[in-house]
Amino acid sequence: MRTVSLTKIHYINGRSETAPKLLAAQLGQLLSSICTPDSPPVFVCIGSDRVTGDSLGPLVGTKLQYSRSFSLPVYGTLEFPIHALNLQDAMRSIKHIHPDNPIVAIDASLGARRHQHYITIAPGGLCPGSGVDKQLMEVGDISITGIINTSGEFAQLILQTTRLSAVMALADCICEGILMACKNFHPQNRSGFRETPTEPARI
Repeated sequence: MRTVSLTKIHYINGRSETAPKLLAAQLGQLLSSICTPDSPPVFVCIGSDRVTGDSLGPLVGTKLQYSRSFSLPVYGTLEFPIHALNLQDAMRSIKHIHPDNPIVAIDASLGARRHQHYITIAPGGLCPGSGVDKQLMEVGDISITGIINTSGEFAQLILQTTRLSAVMALADCICEGILMACKNFHPQNRSGFRETPTEPARI
């Protein structure tokens, strides 16, 4: 989970019916500038399945994993989440398997009340855990977040008390947008797809 900054970030109202199409358009534009037929994107979905508010990433990863129309590499699922305790090892393995592939990082975030239930997409990476004062490595060439709740003094408590329905709605929207944006990508090498490179430590 991270806190959203305002630099180069495009905000999309996750409650809007057009949100998946808007996300797909933004993601497609960003992917077209950094991807080639030989280097399709890799999706890294960050978060913990043990904390409701932080489960957005693993939910998106699981939905992508089981989608029949999605054949791109995806890491970080409910079964094998990528979180603070295994992030560095997981990213080392992912970079080894996909050394030339751009990474799309997906995570939950906290933000201003007016942006609650919004989706953000931006060029560049994100720093997981920054919303709860954790110092972790930056991940991604493109970042997507779902603002699941408002930032505040007790961020960890906010994450634990966030409604699952709100997280699920954002996960559905993000997944749909990704599927729309990536329908034309057909990777040549599927080895390592849909598996977490190292079994994560549980929290």
